[in-house]
Amino acid sequence: MRMTRALLAVLAAGLLAMTGCSTEEPANSLSDVTLVLGDQAGGLRARVEASGAFDDAPYRIKWANFQGAAPLFEAMRSGDVDTATAADAPTVQAIAGGVPARPALATAASPSSTAIVVPPGSPIRTVADLRGKHLVVSTAPGSVSHYTALGALEEAGLTPQDVQLTFSLPTDAQAGFSAGHIDAWATFDPYLAIAEHAGARVIRDGQGINGRNGILSVSATAAADPLKREALADALRRFEAAWRWSDQNPAEYQRVYEKLTSLDPPVAQQILTRTKQETRPLTDDVVADLQAVADRYLEAGVLREPVDVAGACERDLYRAG
Repeated sequence: MRMTRALLAVLAAGLLAMTGCSTEEPANSLSDVTLVLGDQAGGLRARVEASGAFDDAPYRIKWANFQGAAPLFEAMRSGDVDTATAADAPTVQAIAGGVPARPALATAASPSSTAIVVPPGSPIRTVADLRGKHLVVSTAPGSVSHYTALGALEEAGLTPQDVQLTFSLPTDAQAGFSAGHIDAWATFDPYLAIAEHAGARVIRDGQGINGRNGILSVSATAAADPLKREALADALRRFEAAWRWSDQNPAEYQRVYEKLTSLDPPVAQQILTRTKQETRPLTDDVVADLQAVADRYLEAGVLREPVDVAGACERDLYRAG
């Protein structure tokens, strides 16, 4: 259940790519603009590079890759990334936590890409069996895996107090899971698929619990800069083209994804098979879905104050092509 060295290298390289991303001189044209695109484990970058969607962009792009949404949004808080792609739950959590994240584009989420797994040979068969057990959630409070865990526990008649609930970054959790120090792990792809192919067993995935939207957010700081705003609007159209291309060219997309992440082909195929290739504007229905996630987190005590999701959205940057 070991994370591949190459995938860890992708994550580390993304962090290094952030160095020197700020410019001291103000931009005078799009050719002076650099957008730093935040990613998780290479998923978005593979789609973009496979499609060539940004090959003729009139601005520069750099990549910053992270293990999960929590560190990605912290990078947005500190001004190190201009965009962030994440599930709905961590996006809501980030907004509530004061991150200048403004949802601008929705993608189709796959609830089965998040799940609670147990090690091979574990006597745990159902979520109800987790009473008194150690459940690790990746990556942080408010993450998409946390949303899955809360819903699964409630469904089984349990509360978070009925289990030993802790949080950990995926690579750290994976090490503990592999060593037998963790009874159950709530995680997401690609870490979920890696664990499954190493023998982990799913006891509950996000079907019927998690929302149907992924979110691409832009930094409020970047969106307030006229030239960066122009670049962001163009980037969203290119993201749409990349998603559409990957839907039409799944084999080539998988080839690039495997090369970038060094995931084994069966693992990569499983991840991409349950990943929907679709983008859509922030319609009223999407915003209502996001608000429902925020309200659920408020009810569960994950959020301390209500969140006005509609007020945080950047709905005029993206127009479906």
